[in-house]
Amino acid sequence: MKVSIQAVAVWGKIAPSHSITAIMITDDQQTIVTGSQEGQICLWDLSSELKISSKEILFGHTASVTCLAKARD
Repeated sequence: MKVSIQAVAVWGKIAPSHSITAIMITDDQQTIVTGSQEGQICLWDLSSELKISSKEILFGHTASVTCLAKARD
């Protein structure tokens, strides 16, 4: 059985900086993925009205994220 664990990041009044160095849009055009100079990967929802809202931020890379690619099926 596969168990899914959702990580939650909590910070103060100011979110961590995210200097975008890479960007990708999913095939369904509903999610934008950005990589940052600070080593984070962020997922953003893109609505049909072209409104962007943050979805998740992933920490863990020790270097800049300079390239993003999707996995093949």
